Amino acid sequence: MRAAVVGRPVAHSLSPVIHEAGYAAAGLTGWSYTRIECGAEELPGLVATLGPEWAGLSVTMPGKEEALALADEASPVAAAVGAANTLVRRPDSTWYADNTDVAGMVDVLTAAGVVAGATVTVLGAGGTARAALAAAARLDAAEVTVVARRAEAVHELRPVARAVGVPLTGAAWDGAPTHARADVVISTVPKGVADPLAENFDWRPGTVFFDALYDPWPTPLAAAALAAGCRVVSGLDLLLAQAVGQFERFTGVPAPIDAMAAALTAARHSG
Repeated sequence: MRAAVVGRPVAHSLSPVIHEAGYAAAGLTGWSYTRIECGAEELPGLVATLGPEWAGLSVTMPGKEEALALADEASPVAAAVGAANTLVRRPDSTWYADNTDVAGMVDVLTAAGVVAGATVTVLGAGGTARAALAAAARLDAAEVTVVARRAEAVHELRPVARAVGVPLTGAAWDGAPTHARADVVISTVPKGVADPLAENFDWRPGTVFFDALYDPWPTPLAAAALAAGCRVVSGLDLLLAQAVGQFERFTGVPAPIDAMAAALTAARHSG
């Protein structure tokens, strides 16, 4: 059986390390997990070529919305957020879209000490931001502010906010530093986009900062948050948490989390 992570760029992805370690620990001989460079517009064509040996795909940027669109059926959470990071091949050869980013974010933010009633700032308004809104809803956030480079992108998120039941306020990108003192700040933007913010973000030591990136690490914004005494969660934490859900959906067996975490830690240190 085969699985892969698809996206662009994808060469840096550590997903194969996590999943392959899981296969080995679970005794799933004959399973393999690879990387496939694939843009959003290419995803439907790629999926159409996959044979019955394919168990599923992990979908990263920029294909999460396209993954949902091409699936035959979707989980309630994927449908609500309008994005899927997981495509599962079912026995009848149809594709099922899911979103394990949401549960993964809830897990890592809860572990970082986030409690109900928190105020949340989300940087960016793409597919990962959609998952952040759903995670904020599950954490009973009191207020969510989305800081975006395009005002239209915030408007596109409003149906998601309504679907998951979270209050949403939009803010312009040039005003991002004024929203740094929320209980939780979640950066979902591509590499380099948030770097200039590191110089003028007014961090509050009690803030939990989650950066969805992990290569390179720390990002300038994460380094600034650490220096200010914030609790920082990296994209590697989410990568593991969401991979656990994907592993179980692809294989149908419980994920050997300890082995998967150890492999990720080893790969990170060797890198």
